Amino acid sequence: MKIIVVGATGTIGSAVTKELGQRHDIVKVGGKSGDVQVDMTSRDSIRQMYQKIGKVDAVVSTAGNAHFGPLDQLTQKEFTVGLNSKFMGQVNLVLLGLEWVNDGGSFTLTSGILSHDPIPGGAAVTPINAAVEGFVLGASIEMPRGLRINVVSPGILEESMDKLGSFFRGHVPVPGWRVALAYSKSVEGRLTGKVFEAQ
Repeated sequence: MKIIVVGATGTIGSAVTKELGQRHDIVKVGGKSGDVQVDMTSRDSIRQMYQKIGKVDAVVSTAGNAHFGPLDQLTQKEFTVGLNSKFMGQVNLVLLGLEWVNDGGSFTLTSGILSHDPIPGGAAVTPINAAVEGFVLGASIEMPRGLRINVVSPGILEESMDKLGSFFRGHVPVPGWRVALAYSKSVEGRLTGKVFEAQ
């Protein structure tokens, strides 16, 4: 299969690329690196990405930003970060990608453990993750041409503990290779409308 991995050089994306790259042709997409660059907050940039790459069999998104910060310091501006990037960025990957994914292909998006297991400083992230999961559920019953859509909800990765571990006290870190298997299950399996928890 020819598979787009958006966020391919990030922590999760690197693990997913390594796993799927053993069997498939991977097009690495990043904000500033990779085979093709894309701005997740821009519909025009996403459209141009698809035009450059052409038809594919699957799209995997491990990209999208959201704001971490104390509840009493949050404003609409901080919520907008996640709305424009992690939520609408991934939604637009699907909406604009429908015509570029071959019959029977798939989309795999990324949410995260905070959708149901919140942490201090994550009040602007939890609703974004939950919204991504809600979109996948709603979209799954209307996907045309046998297309499938799922979402992976990873926990904190072992590889991210040095940088983010202080935010995730009490959480059990997950190795990147194990998280990558959830993406493999989504892409190479037959399920749709599912949340694959890699926690």
